Amino acid sequence: MLRAERVLLDGPAGAIETFVDPPPDAAASLGGGAPAEGIALIAHPHPLYGGSADNKVVTTLAKALRELGCVTLRPNFRGVGASAGAHDHGNGETDDLLAVHAWARARYGAELPFHLGGFSFGAYVAARLAKRLAEAGDPARRLVLIGTAAGFVEGSRRYVTEAVTPDTIVIHGDRDEVVPLANVLAWAEPLDLVVSVVPGASHFFDRKLHFIRRIVASQWAR
Repeated sequence: MLRAERVLLDGPAGAIETFVDPPPDAAASLGGGAPAEGIALIAHPHPLYGGSADNKVVTTLAKALRELGCVTLRPNFRGVGASAGAHDHGNGETDDLLAVHAWARARYGAELPFHLGGFSFGAYVAARLAKRLAEAGDPARRLVLIGTAAGFVEGSRRYVTEAVTPDTIVIHGDRDEVVPLANVLAWAEPLDLVVSVVPGASHFFDRKLHFIRRIVASQWAR
């Protein structure tokens, strides 16, 4: 298995540290070209609470999407790892993900389907980016949102999460202690979203990570 390529991209606030992983059977090298059937950009949880590109839910989702043929990009938000800047409550973070999207399009081309994923705060930012991309005429093909920050989150703030397309894969634990399941159901209901609820799963899907890969694989082609 090829190791992740670490790149420092130019962003609005400075460097954006990003980890790039090819799909398992990629024939092309990481150095360029189109080594995949799609591109997937995955956003990590809240940086002020330990979130990073190495979060286990993020890496699990990245593995699931690589198994589906995607090259995955896992950027660190502002102030995390080697990424410059300071936390900006989702505003600057959305701008940074837009910069990563532009870099990926320049590197891999405009023809490949572009997908978005996110966990917790990262899901909130991914939904914001999805809206921006749709408005720019390059909508994401699929979204996968896990433990989505929506409504009032204890110790943080109230999240007004953007609307997403009905085919979005939404995964949540029924024992989520950070974002109550009720918050996500209240957000999903008017959008006609199906929420895949994992019984016994906490916010970080302790001992339940395998469900993420199973759900994504089963719902991807629908």
